Amino acid sequence: MWNRSKQSKQMALSHAQLETVILERTAELQILSQRLLKVQDEERRKMARDLHDSTGQTLAALKISVAFMREECKEDRKLMVIVSDVAELADKAIEDIRTMSYLLHPPLLDEVGFACAAEWYIEGFAKRSGIKVSLDLAPDRERLPMNLELGLFRVLQECLTNVHRHSGASRATVSFRRLPRAAILEVKDFGRGIPAERLVHLREASAETGVGLAGMRERLNELNGKLEIESDAKGTTLRASVPLAAVHQSNRSGNGEAVALQSPLDICNSQIGAASD
Repeated sequence: MWNRSKQSKQMALSHAQLETVILERTAELQILSQRLLKVQDEERRKMARDLHDSTGQTLAALKISVAFMREECKEDRKLMVIVSDVAELADKAIEDIRTMSYLLHPPLLDEVGFACAAEWYIEGFAKRSGIKVSLDLAPDRERLPMNLELGLFRVLQECLTNVHRHSGASRATVSFRRLPRAAILEVKDFGRGIPAERLVHLREASAETGVGLAGMRERLNELNGKLEIESDAKGTTLRASVPLAAVHQSNRSGNGEAVALQSPLDICNSQIGAASD
């Protein structure tokens, strides 16, 4: 009887130790995953800068050289046709480089915040994909902490990418609301929906959810937020919510007074115009 009691205690202790190890390893994996996302964001920022400052400038110099060639070839029509084709290709390459650079890390996100960057991205997404996207943004443009804005923007990118790849939808809606206690980003498509069995797996944090969905969850976990998925035959809705309990504290200066971070609407519009040029 005593031996059985001793064995039970040992098994209970071993079980408790195993649970502790699992929790520690899970926490370590989550920290590693969050670090990888941060490294990925930094690499995207660096690649965007390099594309703009290096490749973009090289193409700009090429365009100047082509302009000189055009002046020299005015008398030769056949050569002018070739030079004009080269000029068009240079313009197309510059446009592609600029778009790629901005998609990797849009300057609007740093300069005027999530709302303006979301407007620019959604406008470009609609043109590239052919999907009509209606946008409903909160009327106030007060800045959120940079890590929160970046996290929401990456979630928005991944959500719309999934709409384009999997939904078969011709239209979608994006809404962003800033409530007293939370920021909520919602992306809804009007496509084929997700089968019930598949939806159950997607709602679980398992390997079957895919890299994109796992990345969104990791970003939101880092912000103490959550991702909800709803789907039926009429379409799919992804809702990302992030608590704002620490926002007001992080947006205050050292003397305890709120820092003026609100970006005027006209600045936002001018920045979007510059990004589109």
